Amino acid sequence: MADDFQIERAFLEKLERLTIRWRKSFPGLVGGHNASRFAGPGQEFLDHRNFHQGDDLRAVNWRAYLRLDKMFLKMFQVEPRVPVRLLLDVSQSMTTGSKFDYARRLAAALTYVALVRLDTMSIQPFRETLGDSIGCGGGRHQFAPVANYLRALQPGGRTHFFEMTRKFISENPQRGLVIVISDFLDDEDCLKPLQYLSDFGHELLLIQLWADEDRTPPWSGELALTQAETGEEMEISFDDAARAGYTAAFDEYANQIQRLALRNGGRYAGIPTSMPVEEAIFGPVMRPPEGLRG
Repeated sequence: MADDFQIERAFLEKLERLTIRWRKSFPGLVGGHNASRFAGPGQEFLDHRNFHQGDDLRAVNWRAYLRLDKMFLKMFQVEPRVPVRLLLDVSQSMTTGSKFDYARRLAAALTYVALVRLDTMSIQPFRETLGDSIGCGGGRHQFAPVANYLRALQPGGRTHFFEMTRKFISENPQRGLVIVISDFLDDEDCLKPLQYLSDFGHELLLIQLWADEDRTPPWSGELALTQAETGEEMEISFDDAARAGYTAAFDEYANQIQRLALRNGGRYAGIPTSMPVEEAIFGPVMRPPEGLRG
């Protein structure tokens, strides 16, 4: 499966158009070229504060001084190099419906946009815990190592969001933008660990992938199903009513993930693998949040 991974040059060229829209898509912590929530020197006026001994006289509002006989320092928004970290689900459940290859193409596309913007970014796979990451920066000519890294990844193992999040927080104390690409299928709770990421100051972009069969199973009758990650087997009877109930439960779960992202000032994109990657990038990933499912 890994050998089939590729991303076309024509697609990468189209991605360069995203460098303008990327700035508008995330008003908070989004990488090196975007307005930050922190005050400091920069181009866009933010506020005034009282002048203190040792402050830069060039930032004094001299017009205010002439009117009020008091010195105020002009504060501007800064554009710091805020870390952008992409967490990529490589668990066994990602092998259904080509989710794994789709997730890698999506990760490659987002990384390329960051490189074009001269942002720095890291990619880190996870399953039971975090895998070895790759950092990238310095422009589009640094994309080849990222493509080779993604091509070499292999899926397998179980998802454990709590353990992954615990390790991520301990290894990444500096807050930044965290992009999670996953189907978010975990036998344990994944919502609380994601909330922990936000509680520690990270801004979230949650990208939920699903195969069509994940949301609307096509089967009917008496079925013997095997859980992809645990190997556990179960027998169920599946009809139209059961299918409708399953889809409703799936949509509610997606809504819970979306609500978590939005209430913490983050973003959510739900993407079926039947949607072309290019359409996903220029659509759900970049456009403003929409209403909930269901």
